[in-house]
Amino acid sequence: MALARTRKPSVLIIGTGFGGIGMAIKLKGAGFTELTLLEKASGVGGTWRDNTYPGAACDVQSHLYSYSFEPKHDWSRKFGAQPEILEYMESCVQKYRLEPHIRFNQAVASATFDDQSNQWRVVTETGDTFSADVLITATGQLNRPAMPDLPGLETFQGTCFHSARWSHDTELRNKRVAVVGTGASAIQFVPEITPLVGQLDLYQRSAAWVLPKTDRPFNQFEQALFKKLPLWGRHPGSVSSCFHEEVELHG
Repeated sequence: MALARTRKPSVLIIGTGFGGIGMAIKLKGAGFTELTLLEKASGVGGTWRDNTYPGAACDVQSHLYSYSFEPKHDWSRKFGAQPEILEYMESCVQKYRLEPHIRFNQAVASATFDDQSNQWRVVTETGDTFSADVLITATGQLNRPAMPDLPGLETFQGTCFHSARWSHDTELRNKRVAVVGTGASAIQFVPEITPLVGQLDLYQRSAAWVLPKTDRPFNQFEQALFKKLPLWGRHPGSVSSCFHEEVELHG
């Protein structure tokens, strides 16, 4: 007597950042064919799609910032910049053929579990409804910029924007610019805009300790070596560090 074939559960994933894409690739490889990814924007990438401020880049070594099952050996520099990281994520989506599974411009409005059907029911802001046996949220922690509640901000006559929604149409040259906050984003874009602006005022709640970023381009020999010896590029004491005269502190 033949054994009954067990149906693999259907899966809904919310978000197409590193978490959502990685989960989808692994699930698809495990044979989960009823797979749907809901993305609120018109493209994949999550934080690396949204954060396009000057100097946006990875703050850990490039080779440590890729999937273990899909290593990238030809990073152009020691700390990958936003366009290259986004390109890597888009290439993963294409290579593993995730496009048919992604529904763009589908911001999730609600998610409820139906005890009768034993399924999740997800409704998006467009009014579309999706059902699945399993629901996975991969929305990230900081996907919505938090604007400070500063007195007078509502009457400010100048241009005001969050770094995660950088206004590339705003001309900063010779302008007086105020930056509120000294987090990871400010640490990257402040040095980039300082030579352009007329005056820059930086406001911080508490002091941040910053070490020099030993960034530099990789040459072709190093890229070839990374391909031949993949584990070398993923080790803190790798050739990418040894070929540079400065010492990098890993914390």
